[in-house]
Amino acid sequence: MLSFIWAEDANGLIGAAGQLPWHLPDDMHYFKQTTMGNTIISGSRTFRSYNRPLPGRENIVVSSQTDFPAGIEVVSSIARLCGIIAENPDKEYIVTGGANLFSQLLSQVDRLYRTKIDATFSGDTYMPAIDYSLFDQIKSVKGVVDAKNKYPHTFEVFERKTN
Repeated sequence: MLSFIWAEDANGLIGAAGQLPWHLPDDMHYFKQTTMGNTIISGSRTFRSYNRPLPGRENIVVSSQTDFPAGIEVVSSIARLCGIIAENPDKEYIVTGGANLFSQLLSQVDRLYRTKIDATFSGDTYMPAIDYSLFDQIKSVKGVVDAKNKYPHTFEVFERKTN
C-alpha cells in the first residue's frame, strides 16, 4: 500500500526553504505515530531536512545521489520504487515528501494522511493538486489547540475509491 503524509496550510503550502513554515508539535506527534513501524519514502531534500534516518521506521530515499548515512536504502528511480512496493503488498509505504515525489506517485497512491492547518503562511513549496473525488474521506479529527499548538488543524485520512 502506498500512502502520503503531509501538512498543508489553507492555501496548500507545504514548505519554505526546505523546512516546515510552522511549528505544530501535535502534527509532529501525529506524523511519528502514523509512520512508526512502517517504511517512509522521501526525496533527498526532504530526507536532509530530517538530518538523520528516522528511528523505528525503514527509511528509503529516492535519489541518484548515494551520499546518505548508514541505514538508508537509496532507490535510484520511481520505477524501481514501484517495483519494491509491488513486491510487498502487505506493507504500508508512506511518502513524506517532497512535492516532486508526491507528483510522480499521485496516480498510484492508495491512502492520504493530510493535516489541514487553518492558517496561511509564507513559503515556496505547495502540495500538488489532488483530485479528491477519487478518494473517500474515512477520518477527520480536530487537533489540539493550546499554548504549544497555536493553529487550528484537522487530521484527515482518505482512501482511494475502488471501482
